[in-house]
Amino acid sequence: MQSDPDLRHPRHWPSWILVGLARTLAHLPLPWLLQIGRTLSRLVYRLLPERRRIARVNLTYCFPELTPAERKRLLRRHFESVGMGAMETLFAWWRHDADMQDLGEIEGVEHLRNAAATGRGIILLSAHFTSLELGTRLARIKLAEEGVVTTAMYKPPHDPVIDRVMRRRRDHLIGESSIRYDRLKDFLRALKAGRAVWYAADQNAHNKFSAVLPFFGKPANTNLATSRLAAMSGAVVLPFFTLRKPGGGYRLVVHPPLEQFPSGDDAADALRINHLIEQTVLEYPEQYFWLHRRFRLSEQNDPYRAAARR
Repeated sequence: MQSDPDLRHPRHWPSWILVGLARTLAHLPLPWLLQIGRTLSRLVYRLLPERRRIARVNLTYCFPELTPAERKRLLRRHFESVGMGAMETLFAWWRHDADMQDLGEIEGVEHLRNAAATGRGIILLSAHFTSLELGTRLARIKLAEEGVVTTAMYKPPHDPVIDRVMRRRRDHLIGESSIRYDRLKDFLRALKAGRAVWYAADQNAHNKFSAVLPFFGKPANTNLATSRLAAMSGAVVLPFFTLRKPGGGYRLVVHPPLEQFPSGDDAADALRINHLIEQTVLEYPEQYFWLHRRFRLSEQNDPYRAAARR
């Protein structure tokens, strides 16, 4: 396929150099990549004070019981996890399926089989943990073994080169087009065709399909769309998380389907999802993506801006 002429412009060359380096690194053994990620994270920790501040505010909100020293250690472990997640992304995009086979097994595979047996679509309800890119790749492989075709929703990154590479790698690996977060019809079409769609609804949402609900006991703009998507598609909703095990390898955890979901009360359903995510975060707190402004309610009610003024 011919390249987009605009992406050959010199202003995009640094991004292409980064992609070339990433593709080269991807062929290293995974343990080496994870160590590189941990090492680079220490540099990133120092070079990105704003992201460090955002994560610090989030951890203060969600773990008030920790001492400042404990939160600082958790913050550093989180940056290490983000660094490892970046390296896992390279591994996920450019390695063969055979390289993935022994990295993890599905826990709760019976829930997946039962959902697939209904012939309905499956919403793999997840959240933004740092291993999500490798987790999505592992899920596609493992779910294919169960006869389930998988795709994923995504939000395009700001860099058009990275966006193009990401879409092409995902679409090549999945065998299907990944779905933009704002293309509802494509999402519903995939579910009605019996596909499983990876979907995360845990980031800050401020629109007509959102409400301010507690997340770790603090008010946060929360996505209400999951209930409506389930109702419109008739899909089974299976909570699904990929988590990095401390000793190596990954847990692909499929929970039982959400019962009486949707309930008819979108806010109650979204709060239920928040609680489910909280439980998983408490198991692996460093692996949740704390660099996002989860608790920003408005221009006037922005704890991150307030922290920057201190």
